[in-house]
Amino acid sequence: MIVIETKDEARILDVLKSVTLRSSTSDYMPLFRWTITDGLQRLDIALEPQMMNSEPTDVLKHIRAVTKPGIYVLLDFHPFLNDPVHVRLLKDICIRYGEIARQLVLVSHQVKVPNELEAFSARLDMALPSETERQTIIERVANEWAEENPGARLQADPKAYKLLVNNLAGLTYADTERLARNAIYVDGAISKSDIPAVMQAKYELLNKGGGLQFEYDTAKFSDVGGLSRLKGWLSKRHAAFRGVDDTDHLDVPKGIMLIGIQGCGKSLAAKATAGVFGVPLLRLDFSALYNKYHGETERKLREALKTADVMEPCVLWIDEIEKGLAGRGGETGTTQRVLGSFLTWLAEKTTRVFVVATANDISALPPELVRKGRFDEIFFVDLPDAKTRARIVDIHLRKRNQEPSRFDLGRIAGETEGFSGAELEQAVVAAFYLAHAASEDLSSEHILHEISQTQPLSVVMQERIAALRTWAEGRTVPCD
Repeated sequence: MIVIETKDEARILDVLKSVTLRSSTSDYMPLFRWTITDGLQRLDIALEPQMMNSEPTDVLKHIRAVTKPGIYVLLDFHPFLNDPVHVRLLKDICIRYGEIARQLVLVSHQVKVPNELEAFSARLDMALPSETERQTIIERVANEWAEENPGARLQADPKAYKLLVNNLAGLTYADTERLARNAIYVDGAISKSDIPAVMQAKYELLNKGGGLQFEYDTAKFSDVGGLSRLKGWLSKRHAAFRGVDDTDHLDVPKGIMLIGIQGCGKSLAAKATAGVFGVPLLRLDFSALYNKYHGETERKLREALKTADVMEPCVLWIDEIEKGLAGRGGETGTTQRVLGSFLTWLAEKTTRVFVVATANDISALPPELVRKGRFDEIFFVDLPDAKTRARIVDIHLRKRNQEPSRFDLGRIAGETEGFSGAELEQAVVAAFYLAHAASEDLSSEHILHEISQTQPLSVVMQERIAALRTWAEGRTVPCD
């Protein structure tokens, strides 16, 4: 008995038909398909459809009684595997395979084989389209478009065509064809503007567990104040990560961990990393993975990581990783298994998935996670210096259509010693409200007034921040 878990049953049937028709006369085996709606029907030769043996018990008794070899594909038979009568009938057929080769093929999206039948069954995975096969599918869809639009010419950008072929990896034949058709039929062209929509559709097809979130907007590093050393580190590894410019001899970068003070731009840097590499950004939400049922959390994590692998090249952002992998009260057993699964994937992955993990509380991080080798580098994001604070205020003023030259950025930077990037942004936001209430244009005085009313986190939690800086010194690389 062969078990195949797939949603692409049409492709499975086509493969079995081609195998059957290529068989020689001496080893030829007829091919049958069974569904609960249509019963048992012959597929390898054209016959008038006949409704026979639609009931599961009837079809298994019929197959057991047949005295000639044959291939019997049972579609969506999984709900009936809990019946002891069906289990016994299947076992009878399998036991007598040596006498009469009646090959059973169970095809469904998910099949749990009873223990009694495990010894008689083998599981096969449906291979996903290779690069050559994806090219063939796209070319076939393009030819269909040309036939339906006589006189029109399909516009195809060679670079966009290659990107489309690469980004359709990891999908079934049916989904590959569907997304290729969407890309071509919308505007009669294959252009770079098609790629984001393809990636979004691909993500929605793959992310069934809900543990991953697709981040649509990735920041530019021009939107990030400071972090100059991190920017340089990422820029040097851009070509190696994307596999361009003769970088085959270089190891693919695995990822980084950003540890630092809250509000200093760790999350923004994670988003900007995807912008630097020019790839989609996926966010892994550990809180959405945890489930009260035994083994369900680990399964959802495996599915999420598998989706990330299929979405390559991409950046996988894990925000506040310590909250997902540190002990969760009575769930420490589950947490340890989740940590083990994640570390194994991190060590063994061969895909171009760049992991960016951010953390605020280093005391809650498992030692196994922060040891050398887990990530390419561990960066420490500290409070911004005066020059960086001026740059951050400049960025937030420009975002709100204000001309920074009208403001005394040097004075503002001098008055904000110990402020984080988030606190600086909030000071600008609050100043806008103050100016609006007074029916005045925004000025430096409004911003300075709000700054004077703010007690930064570096003062409120001075001891914890000092401890964090002490730990980071010598253990991490400063981002500036």
